[in-house]
Amino acid sequence: MFLGILQGLTEFLPVSSSGHLVIAQGFLPGFEQPGVLFDLVLHGGTLVAVVFFLRKEVSEILRALPPLPPGGTAAGGESGRAVHRKMFFLLIAATVVTALTGWPFRDGIAGLFESPTAAAFLLLVTGLLLFFADRVQNTLRTKKDLNVFDALIIGFAQALALLPGLSRSGATISFALFRKIRGETAATFSFLMSIPAVAGAILLEAWNMPALPEGALPVYGAGFFAAMVTGFLALKMLYLFIKKHRLRVFSYYCWVAGSLTLVTIALK
Repeated sequence: MFLGILQGLTEFLPVSSSGHLVIAQGFLPGFEQPGVLFDLVLHGGTLVAVVFFLRKEVSEILRALPPLPPGGTAAGGESGRAVHRKMFFLLIAATVVTALTGWPFRDGIAGLFESPTAAAFLLLVTGLLLFFADRVQNTLRTKKDLNVFDALIIGFAQALALLPGLSRSGATISFALFRKIRGETAATFSFLMSIPAVAGAILLEAWNMPALPEGALPVYGAGFFAAMVTGFLALKMLYLFIKKHRLRVFSYYCWVAGSLTLVTIALK
């Protein structure tokens, strides 16, 4: 449950869930899991949370894809349908960039998940991204202003965040803010983009994962539920911080967490 709560809070807050899990598991005495099976279960919990949180946006995108029947009218008008239809194709473009960029380096990246030192160092990098993104002015572009170049840039940021310690939400939202995209729009696009990315990663890894250890179902279920509930609450918290332009708070946290981890490892 502790690791589930940690995953739920850090998956959506821009402080890197993978980095926190690697660091926490490295300090938990006797922690073992078959491959990364437990991590996948926790990510499944936060995947359910983001789909539920953005259910209206997901529904509008899906409804915009098929053509209207003759004489039919759209609730948001044809312009609204066009925006959501464009969002769908931009999400595909961003996901393809993530896959093409991250896939060739998957073996090297997997090795970093056993290194708390690497995760701590990349937390410091996440802090830098958030600090400078929070200083960007005139972020006025909304989802109707998004274009293919935005999607490619944000998709590349998501690929970089495959590294443990480099926050996925932190990197994608920061790069979107650098493109002058409004904070709420940046967060929504980032989390919509996380749905196929996380689902694909779960399916890809689960294919090669061993079976659930005997008697572990209640333990894994507790982690899943904890990650799902805290993930939903973390989404609400992040949108509140973004509206108030307070991403810098998370940069300070990343610097402190990364530095303390490096110091602790050095002392050990």
